[in-house]
Amino acid sequence: MEPRKVFMISAMYENGGNTTHRMLDGHPELFVYPFESQLGTSLVSDYLTSYVPFKYRWPEFPLGGDVANDYELIFDEEMKVRLRTPDRSKFKHADMQIDEVNRKKQFVQYMQGKPRTRARLLEAFFHSTFTSWKNVHTSGKERAWLGYSPVMVLDTEKIFADFPDGHVIHVVRNPYSGYSDTIKRPFPISLERYTWTWNLCQHMALTYAEKHPMNFHILRFEDLIANPKTAMQKLCGQLGISYSDTCLTPSWNGVVLKEVYPWGTIRVPTPEVNVATMNQLSDNEKSRIFALSVVMQRLLGYETFWAGTKTSPLAA
Repeated sequence: MEPRKVFMISAMYENGGNTTHRMLDGHPELFVYPFESQLGTSLVSDYLTSYVPFKYRWPEFPLGGDVANDYELIFDEEMKVRLRTPDRSKFKHADMQIDEVNRKKQFVQYMQGKPRTRARLLEAFFHSTFTSWKNVHTSGKERAWLGYSPVMVLDTEKIFADFPDGHVIHVVRNPYSGYSDTIKRPFPISLERYTWTWNLCQHMALTYAEKHPMNFHILRFEDLIANPKTAMQKLCGQLGISYSDTCLTPSWNGVVLKEVYPWGTIRVPTPEVNVATMNQLSDNEKSRIFALSVVMQRLLGYETFWAGTKTSPLAA
């Protein structure tokens, strides 16, 4: 039976969302979206619009419209670039057999006879992906669709309004390593903007974890890479799925990845690399990040992660 549950991974930029996504990839009870599921549409407009690009938001659709256009409105950049211009895609070497004409056809067909609601349209989004993906690795035991989009925490209330039995997994990483990886992008954001957005995401995550304790889960990236089995056993229990050893290593469509890149900037998810990434920043940069985020760091157990010296915070 096809699932109707939607699980979403959320994370601030370079906070380990892609790593978590890839580690859940081979789980036999999940249909795991192959790339970032950038569900947002250009119609998203609210007081949070200036924080992050609309592609990372929960979508909005016009009151009047048609299903075929709804498919086009969903930004879904990584997938659509891979399907439409594969040579320009950073995932061009990923072995994926999807015909987009068929995918869109499946999307439209799924909506026939159903109310044109946001929840139904998102079901159609995931349904059409996996029914048109000819070489997708499946077990026949799948119970939920799993997507990932950065900063999805901002739209938690909308997610649960559409999928009351869904789950949000919010991954948090220390802001030093996260910022250090973010500035490797072609168009990085400033230290101040990164840190304040990190603060907002974590404040909202802590709030929603209190408000929706059965459906909203915070996963520290540092805990995941220090002891993957313990972290994944706990997470699977929270999601109501069985634990699987496939969760111990990142994979794509069931094929183990030697490194997470290009699915994310984090190539090798280990505690040593995490600390080394932080230490690519100057002490001045670390000090500025600490001054701006100390409150959230304290609440999430990061207050002593950087001790103001060049010694490893893991030894602190």
